[in-house]
Amino acid sequence: MNIEETPLPGIGVRRELRLATGRRVGVVTHRDGHTELILSRVDDPDACAASIPLSAEEASALGTLLGSAQLIAQLSAEQKDVAGITTHQILIRPGSAYAGRPLGDTQMRTLTGTSIVALLRGDEVIGSPRPDQVLEVGDLVVIVGTETGLAEAARILQSRL
Repeated sequence: MNIEETPLPGIGVRRELRLATGRRVGVVTHRDGHTELILSRVDDPDACAASIPLSAEEASALGTLLGSAQLIAQLSAEQKDVAGITTHQILIRPGSAYAGRPLGDTQMRTLTGTSIVALLRGDEVIGSPRPDQVLEVGDLVVIVGTETGLAEAARILQSRL
């Protein structure tokens, strides 16, 4: 996939890729550090149809969501032949009772029978995180288990202070 990079004098840098539909989607990184998600118009690929400003945290979470698709697909493919086992991903949101706390505090395996197999943090993948790994807002927690266990895991990770 070819990513086009265009310097925007006095503004920053635009990075875009052309989709199979002919549209362009990309990101403008401004000199002051803020980021915009942009989408071209169908009838004019050089015109912007939508611009969505993102905070650093939002840009990081969106990047994680988009980048995690490949990891989730790989885990799902590996579990394809194991009946009753599923992979879910749960975002640690602001106000989560576990944001800023070690993973071990969740007692996830003991309480739900599920296994946390990875944390996706920005561009980083933390595989097989240890119990002392501190969860952060924006982390995407990748969990494997039964549907019942995963529902309970989601309830735990989404509980509020």
